[in-house]
Amino acid sequence: MNLLADPMFSVTGGRKLSLAELFATMTRGEVKGFLGLRPHQRPAWHMFLVQLAALALWKSGRDELPVSPEQWARALRLLTANHGEDTPWTLVVADRRKPAFLQPPVPDEPLKWSSVRTPDALDMLITSRNHDLKQEVAKRASAEDWIFALVSLQTAEGYGGKTRYGIARMNGAHSSRPMLGLVPAQAGDTSIDLSAWWARDVRRLLAARKSGRAKPAGTVGGPALLWCLDWPERQELGLTNLDPWFVEVCRRVRLAEDGGAIVGQRSTSKSPRIAAKVHKGNVGDPWAPVHQTGKSLTLGRGDFDYSRLTELMFGGDWEVPLLARPGADERGDMLIVAEALSRGKNKTEGFKSRVVPAPGRAVRMFGSRGAAELAQAQVKEIKAVDGALRSAIALATTQGVWDNLNESEDGKHDRGKKKNGKGNPYRFCSRASKPFNRTADLVFFPSLWRRLDALSAGDAERFEAKVDFLSKLRSAAESALEATLPTVPCPAVYRTRTAIRARRAFVGRLRNNDATRDMFIKENADDV
Repeated sequence: MNLLADPMFSVTGGRKLSLAELFATMTRGEVKGFLGLRPHQRPAWHMFLVQLAALALWKSGRDELPVSPEQWARALRLLTANHGEDTPWTLVVADRRKPAFLQPPVPDEPLKWSSVRTPDALDMLITSRNHDLKQEVAKRASAEDWIFALVSLQTAEGYGGKTRYGIARMNGAHSSRPMLGLVPAQAGDTSIDLSAWWARDVRRLLAARKSGRAKPAGTVGGPALLWCLDWPERQELGLTNLDPWFVEVCRRVRLAEDGGAIVGQRSTSKSPRIAAKVHKGNVGDPWAPVHQTGKSLTLGRGDFDYSRLTELMFGGDWEVPLLARPGADERGDMLIVAEALSRGKNKTEGFKSRVVPAPGRAVRMFGSRGAAELAQAQVKEIKAVDGALRSAIALATTQGVWDNLNESEDGKHDRGKKKNGKGNPYRFCSRASKPFNRTADLVFFPSLWRRLDALSAGDAERFEAKVDFLSKLRSAAESALEATLPTVPCPAVYRTRTAIRARRAFVGRLRNNDATRDMFIKENADDV
């Protein structure tokens, strides 16, 4: 089972390819999908293929992607020239003193091994219960199932308890490896062309290294395929000695054959493979956003909503990763792709994925002051409408009596106090706020692209684009308000009064807020 020679990867169209054939086929733009790849494995698999291809091309002195499998095989073998045989590319190697694919040699020290019967049990995905995503169901797994699981585990796994350490490319033990990037797109099409994405990222990495403008976090030309290195106990690799594009392994794993089927075995380690804890994930990963404080993104229990993506792409507090920035020659439509496994302590909160289409004219403005200001203005406008909505719902809980809201002198409501033993008046706000924010998330980026486009037009076009966004927010908030008001407990005798006062409060706060009052200018003119 040699990855360079044997067909292992099932791709769309019914073809089965070796790794060398896969790279050649992707170079020609013919791979649209991997039939055996699970959704949460996609980011790790993409990043692995890009790193591996970029390393092979740089090592062989190539600037362009070859179109023949033979050329790819030669380039990949240069990365393992110290190994006379193809053992680093072989999935099952009986001699544990030699490396196997993503499986480092076993040290001389005695180790305790545990059996892994299926690849999904080896994978990094952690479930707190066996009903969300069933465990150990891949009873008839193929070689590619084990390959995908190995890549997912070795290049994206986090801390799993003492002696089970995670990768260097994440901020903290219970974080995750984030991926933020741009993908070439066709107008109006949100599907990801995996071949175009891979080729674009490989070329961008090679161009960055060739230009000399990249600031590597290691030593160019240092050890790169870490599964080829011996792993003695308590001997950690120094990050500065490794090639910045290194492909890491964080766990001791070996595969074997049992009755014609592949089975796995895993062991532990007394220290992490790489001494990188102090770097907090800021190790030069070209897909990882890094905060100005020097730590990479931790998704936590969050999601890639409009607020998070605005912070990462336009906020100014985050360094946009290399592969999420458009190249000088990239002028067409793109997709913003953000993916990560949301992790907690010994559990996952789910695989988070967001794909946002961006027209070429907007992509060319990424990184500009105008884009940052408009994106942040839209976030402020959403917060203003959401605040007016929450205020209206809170007022409804008091049957429309403002005095019962405990409003402070600065105009903000005290959400923590109780009045007359009736509880917090804001306890029903989320019923309206959640659906409103879902709608705001859907219209955020199309409206941002329109407003960016209007920057080069006249004042009338810019004003019209802004008012259109505000009007959509108001409509969504009013729908949420009307749907929520009947669910707020209220004596029947006060129901009509309560609804009228809540609606008036909502509109009044929008009129008096600097972020939202523009939506009433045209309305006021029509009333004259």
